[in-house]
Amino acid sequence: MKRKLSLFLVIIMAMVILLTGCGGSESEEATGTNDQEKQYKVGFIYVGPIGDGGWSYAQNEGRLYLEEKLGVPTIYKESVPEEAECEKVINDMIDEGCNIIFTTSFGFMDWTERAAKNHPDVYFFHCSGYKTLENMTAYFGRMYQPRYLSGIVAGLKTESNKIGYVAAHNIPEVLRGINAFTLGVRSVNPDATVHVKWTKTWYDPAKEKEAAKALLAEGCDVIAQHQDTAGPQQAAEEAGKWSIGYNTDMVAVAPKAYMTAPIWNWGPYYVEQVQAIMDGTWKSENYWGGMETGIVDLAPLTENAPEGAAEAVEAAKAKILSGENKIFTGPLKDNTGELRVPEGVTLTDQELTSADFNWLVEGVIGTVE
Repeated sequence: MKRKLSLFLVIIMAMVILLTGCGGSESEEATGTNDQEKQYKVGFIYVGPIGDGGWSYAQNEGRLYLEEKLGVPTIYKESVPEEAECEKVINDMIDEGCNIIFTTSFGFMDWTERAAKNHPDVYFFHCSGYKTLENMTAYFGRMYQPRYLSGIVAGLKTESNKIGYVAAHNIPEVLRGINAFTLGVRSVNPDATVHVKWTKTWYDPAKEKEAAKALLAEGCDVIAQHQDTAGPQQAAEEAGKWSIGYNTDMVAVAPKAYMTAPIWNWGPYYVEQVQAIMDGTWKSENYWGGMETGIVDLAPLTENAPEGAAEAVEAAKAKILSGENKIFTGPLKDNTGELRVPEGVTLTDQELTSADFNWLVEGVIGTVE
């Protein structure tokens, strides 16, 4: 009898051990504690519609490239205001399973930071800002480099020596663009001036087109811009004048006016960062890549570009890539005549991104509004 009872107890204990082991395996699989099996889902938040042909379109092309190269599932939300709604969209994406989130406009910065503090297990990337946390990177490209090159094209093309620039918001990013563009213009045409009109918009096709038309009416014969729509390009074409685009190659929307554009290529950066997360090698940083990385560049010049522009652009690009021309090296005066950068001094990255970078270089007609 005792032998039968002992055998029975041994069988019961074996079953308990077996069931406990199976339960542990199921729990590990369900919670994803095995890093090699962890699943990633990536969310993107855009300030405008992906059909804008500009900023959000370029960002979305990067998302599609990420899906193609790494096979990770992604979701996106377009036309999100730069206000508290951004944080709600972030939280909704996390509820949908996103553990990597890219917020792609300057005005999303504070909301992204709040969400990153509340969700330390989620990876955040904020575009064009400067705040970082252990789980939040700031990323951007040195768009001022191809802006400078596009200024060379405009400076060689203008006949009136009056070039129009439709500007978005008075933040350092936009001011860097205006100033770099103007420095490029005046490197080949010291007599030319750049006339600025502000729209305080990222995406308002009608308002941005009207600003361009006003500049054309004032005698500008080349139009550049820093918005996400092709409105200014279309205004230039309708007036029989010339244009410099932005964000993407805009030749299709204004083929008779468009000469070139400073453009973005986000895809390789997105792949690199998500792959680093998957590999366990990712670290937060403040990323600011230049033309050497491919994240920014100048679109191919069209037949509308002036004679000699291609050669001038290539020569200037080579100097930027070699470090010989850092663009914001003194002496530089603002458009009131005040010396802002002494001779031989180059503005640091911190100075270029600071709120103190709130001035316009000599040659710009307009004020910071």
